[in-house]
Amino acid sequence: MSDRIERFEELVAWRKARELTAKVYALTREDGFAQDFGLKDQARRSAVSIMSNIAEGFERGSLSEFHQFLLIAKASCAELRSQLYVALDAGYISAATFETIMQQAQEVARIIGGLRVSIDRKRDGR
Repeated sequence: MSDRIERFEELVAWRKARELTAKVYALTREDGFAQDFGLKDQARRSAVSIMSNIAEGFERGSLSEFHQFLLIAKASCAELRSQLYVALDAGYISAATFETIMQQAQEVARIIGGLRVSIDRKRDGR
């Protein structure tokens, strides 16, 4: 069996981003959050952007492009984390919910960061 990943769906980063996106969608269906259309839509777009950029970068077939798309995915993760602070401050989510989803978002960011380092090494021939 080959170690080589052939589909973006096999990437841990993409799978974790998918789980995070599902969590964001569920969270933004709840009470006050659902009524704040701007924040709800922006949080959803940020979450979708994370997994979409991982997938698109992988499918580009170039290590340099994949690296660039991972940078965008990681930035979208930061954007989502910032939006979670807004949701917390607005009272749309509890502190416990905030902590849970924030930890999940930070984990996704760390995994993407690790993948970027790995891609960098391959790109530089290390």
